[in-house]
Amino acid sequence: MRETSMSAIIMFFVFVIAILMVTFWAAKRTRTAKDFYVSGGRIKGLQNALAISGDYMSAASFLGVSGLVYLKGFDGLIYSVGFLVGWPIILFLIAEQLRNLGKHTFAGVISYRLQQKPIRVLAAIGSITTVLVYLTAQIIGAGKLIEVLFGLPYELAVVCVGILMMLYVAFGGVLATTWVQIIKAIFLLSGASFMAYMILNYLDFSFDTLFESAVFIRDTDAIMGSGGLIEDPISAISLGVALMFGTAGLPHILMRFFSVGNAKESRKAIFYATGFIGYFYILTFIIGFGAIILVSTNPQYLDLAQTSLIGGENMVAIHLSHAVGGELFMGFISAVAFTTILAVVSGLTLAGASAISHDLYANVFAKDDTDEMQEMRVLRYAILALGSTAIIFGIAFKEQNIAYLVGLAFAIAASANFPILFLSLYWKKLTTRGAIVGGYLGLTTVIILIILGPVVWGEIINGDALKAIFPYRYPALFSMGVAFFGIWLFSITDTSLEARKEREAYDQQFVRAQSGIEF
Repeated sequence: MRETSMSAIIMFFVFVIAILMVTFWAAKRTRTAKDFYVSGGRIKGLQNALAISGDYMSAASFLGVSGLVYLKGFDGLIYSVGFLVGWPIILFLIAEQLRNLGKHTFAGVISYRLQQKPIRVLAAIGSITTVLVYLTAQIIGAGKLIEVLFGLPYELAVVCVGILMMLYVAFGGVLATTWVQIIKAIFLLSGASFMAYMILNYLDFSFDTLFESAVFIRDTDAIMGSGGLIEDPISAISLGVALMFGTAGLPHILMRFFSVGNAKESRKAIFYATGFIGYFYILTFIIGFGAIILVSTNPQYLDLAQTSLIGGENMVAIHLSHAVGGELFMGFISAVAFTTILAVVSGLTLAGASAISHDLYANVFAKDDTDEMQEMRVLRYAILALGSTAIIFGIAFKEQNIAYLVGLAFAIAASANFPILFLSLYWKKLTTRGAIVGGYLGLTTVIILIILGPVVWGEIINGDALKAIFPYRYPALFSMGVAFFGIWLFSITDTSLEARKEREAYDQQFVRAQSGIEF
């Protein structure tokens, strides 16, 4: 097992200290709840594009997807393509409308013309569930990274990351998260570009040589065929549905639309972010195949039995950075990866905590009996609770592939959040009853199918995926369909006076969402 050099560790700590300095700077400029939640709307379009890219290019993307390509070859690309194709949906259908409504959170948007209390409770539950699953994936990536870099026990590494994340979010808010995301996105794109360049330079810039060399090392069917990762067409479609539509239901991504000054800047941010993210996923493809050639054949990156990578397949990109750039570059990439994880879990924690403090506490339970200071106090308690839960989950599910866990988070977002968000913006007949029943049906269905699926019921509970009650790993195709059907059925059959008022209120909301007029 290779020991990490002092230069890599020093580079790592330089980045972490820089992050904390940015947090301290942002904390001095965060004076109100609006500053904390949406940075006062002061972020420009290009800045927000980099911040969105930083939020989205998470541990699952850099570590998980490159690891899946390393293991499964072309099959791993379904995650790369799926993560990307959700952005045109946001660009053309969601971004401008959300910004024009001028709400701070996802719950604020979907409750605009519906009954506040039940809708906010539903939105908060959906957001918190999505955030916890997504947080678990990121915490696992961070724990594995620190374990490999410093040789710490995994459990201790997870606790350290969780504590640092909670401190970071509690004091900095969106402004700190935004600037760390911007810095991290620039360095991550630069580092991944350098890794891809060094791989191609080693292979005389020939993609034919890249694939031929990978096939020579691995079996052709294993990395160039299909079915190694997704067993059947239903699973492939269901995963694609989750990744496409789940993007538009992620609460930490939706928060980004409210941190810019106007709808024009919101459109610009999504347009640029789509380009940055598309370029990045091309790089993960090259990194994954390059690792087959440069990492899998090098004994220093393998465990004592020489059968698997040190730290598991999620550490492919970290080992590859050492192979192409030595200890110093490995320290740089490790620091960038850690910054990636820290910033993403911070954004997720902030989104989940905001759902608790702003949507549940301030707008449902306390109502007029609270002020901004009390709301901020509840927010910080919520950050502590979410962070502690994420640490526990990160330890409990440490053997799970982080890209798979993120796929489940997307499935929850696609089932519980996206249908209500989409229909609240575009369907006049939506009512509170329809949204509540359909939303809970979608959320309950996706959770039940995950529990009864091959991973939880099969591998974790019974030790055999074939013993699962629900045969598919990815349930979004079914649960999202249940959500849309439930919303439609219980809305069109709602003839109450309140339902008629909600349908009439749609015209005012539609004009505001489409006009670009700032309110």
